[in-house]
Amino acid sequence: MFGMKMAGKFAGAGLAAALVFASASAVLAEDKGMPLPWQKGLQPPATQIAENIQWFHDGLLLPIITVISIFVLALLIYIVVRFNEKANPVPSKTTHHTMLEVAWTVIPVLILVFIAVPSFKLLREQVVIPKSDMTIKVTGKQWYWTFEYPKDYGGITFDAIMLNDEDRAKAIKAGAKAEDMPRLLAVDNIAYVPVNKVVRVQVTAADVIHAFAIQSFGVKIDAVPGRLNETWFKATKEGIYYGQCQELCGKDHAFMPLAIRVVSQDKYDAWLKEAQKKFATDPSPAMQFAGTPAVQQ
Repeated sequence: MFGMKMAGKFAGAGLAAALVFASASAVLAEDKGMPLPWQKGLQPPATQIAENIQWFHDGLLLPIITVISIFVLALLIYIVVRFNEKANPVPSKTTHHTMLEVAWTVIPVLILVFIAVPSFKLLREQVVIPKSDMTIKVTGKQWYWTFEYPKDYGGITFDAIMLNDEDRAKAIKAGAKAEDMPRLLAVDNIAYVPVNKVVRVQVTAADVIHAFAIQSFGVKIDAVPGRLNETWFKATKEGIYYGQCQELCGKDHAFMPLAIRVVSQDKYDAWLKEAQKKFATDPSPAMQFAGTPAVQQ
């Protein structure tokens, strides 16, 4: 009885702590599409899929695992106190308890089934691609990304290469915002997509296996040489969202970020016209940011 009461109190406290932890994580992240110092939890979601992932983690898995962990800890403490040698000098010789064994088998199964229902629904939402408004192709290379917009969506191709500290300083001096130049995440060419549009992303690789991932979009898919994988996102918030390669791909794996800027349709159309001129005339373009002069590498 003592153990059950203790477990119940710990479980209630654990559930409350988990909910507070989840809400505090969201506040700490300040709605930016990138990791922040001392951040806990997932990045703020910018798509419905990412919102569902965050709810699944913070609203379902975290409370369940917190309650289970505290309940098991309470049972261990109860066993140590109740069944130590001084409190229980004549140990029981019981080796089996049918109801207990059924309970510790059936209850975990029921918990897993309870988790599986929203999990399978979320997986289906991620895998089944709705009718898309535009398509882009992303190719992973050692150690940068190549973005291709088909002819129907502009017909441009460009590389996105990480800016080192010197490049970032030049870009900021040329007029780029310092907050748009995060270290180890900023790239020379940012891909643009319009807000509230379904974007189909075709992903492949030119050399070794990479992984295209943007946490704020709830997107992660392998880029495999000779194979075309597909994923999608529909960003509902404007801003710059950063991602990284999440498959060990060689010595510069840690220096392979990517960035996608979500803008209004008018701003996207204006960028596309500028990009068609820029990338059509310069196959290896200098670093250039919207509204700033080019910075030669």
